[in-house]
Amino acid sequence: LGASLSLLQRPLSLSGRLAAAGMFTAAIRSLLRPQQLHLVRAVLSRGYADAPSSAGGMAFTFASPTEVYYTEANVKQVDVPTMTGNFGILPSHVPTLQVLKPGIVTVFDEEGAQSKYFVSSGSVTVNADSSVQLLAEAAAALDALDITAAKANLDKANAELSSASGEIERAEVLISIEAHEAIIKALE
Repeated sequence: LGASLSLLQRPLSLSGRLAAAGMFTAAIRSLLRPQQLHLVRAVLSRGYADAPSSAGGMAFTFASPTEVYYTEANVKQVDVPTMTGNFGILPSHVPTLQVLKPGIVTVFDEEGAQSKYFVSSGSVTVNADSSVQLLAEAAAALDALDITAAKANLDKANAELSSASGEIERAEVLISIEAHEAIIKALE
C-alpha cells in the first residue's frame, strides 16, 4: 500500500508541508474542548532529541514476515529509505514513525561494520528510549539478490504494464516496476 501511495502522491515543497502541518494542528485544536487542550499541546509541538547517552547504542529490531534479522541488537546507526526521503537514525533520535519505500537499509554495528538489506515497503518506528523497530513487507540481504534476475523481472513488468486492464492490476505492476528499479539501482 505504501508503495502504491508514493505513485499517487505529488511531492510537496517545504512551504507546502509546513502549511499542511499547520492546518492539521489547527484542525486538531479546533476539535478539542478548552480544558483538554493542554493534554495534547506536547504532542502537537515539534520535539528535539535529548543529548546522546553515554551508552552510545540503540536497541534495533528488524523483521519481515519470513525472517527476523535483528532482535533488540545494540547498533550505532541505521539508514532507512522513507517516503519523505532517506535518513539516518542515531541514538537519542527524535521519536518518529515513517513509511518505508523500496530501497536499502544500512545497519552499522558497534564496531562500525555495515550490513545492507533491500526492503520493499513497511514502517520504521523510533521511540523516545532509543529503541527502533523496522518492519518490512519483504526484505533480503543485498548480497543475496541477483541483478540479472532483477533486470529480467523489470523487463517483464514493463511489458505487463501495457496490457494491464484495471486500476488495481496497473497499480500492482507499477509497484513491481518501482521495486525492481530500486533493486537494480542498489546493485549497480
